[in-house]
Amino acid sequence: MASGRSHDRATGLLALPFGLLWGPLLGPMGIVVAAAAFLIGGLWLSPDLDTRSNATRRWGPLRLLWWPYRHLLPHRSILSHSPVLGSAGRLLYLGVLVMFVSLLLMPYGSPGPDWLINVLHQSWLNSRPLMVAALAGLEMSSWLHLLQDGDPLPRLRFKPLKISTRFRMRRRRRDRPGRSPKPPSGTVRVRRRRR
Repeated sequence: MASGRSHDRATGLLALPFGLLWGPLLGPMGIVVAAAAFLIGGLWLSPDLDTRSNATRRWGPLRLLWWPYRHLLPHRSILSHSPVLGSAGRLLYLGVLVMFVSLLLMPYGSPGPDWLINVLHQSWLNSRPLMVAALAGLEMSSWLHLLQDGDPLPRLRFKPLKISTRFRMRRRRRDRPGRSPKPPSGTVRVRRRRR
């Protein structure tokens, strides 16, 4: 796995080349949008938001918003470190948080969630190519992160189920490890009293 510095360095070095790929299709605005999305995806919306990382620290006081995300998902889980699903999950989590905050601030004159959804929908309709470039930038920075970690696909970890002690088969005393075998017949066994 790469360190946080190497992730940041690679993101910074590859943001402009990634943006330049969009230049022939979308012009200068496409370059800016794709490169900025690549930087944002690698530095602020990194797959490492599920740990205490540079990406988490960059959020400053708002890093508390990522506390539930960090505690609900184990590091390198399929929901945080997988292609497409990881980026979509982080965007969805952030979107739900923004909607919740806008709902809380509505009594104070803030636009509500319906207005934000409408703006997002209109942006998609009016500038779909730029939105696609932005989403591609976010996803490609995630892919860069996963490739640097050594495997773009997360490992599925299957943990054995914990079985309650009352349902476990009880071993008889003589079958427990570390016990001496049953004494030969005719010998007297001295039992110690438990205190």
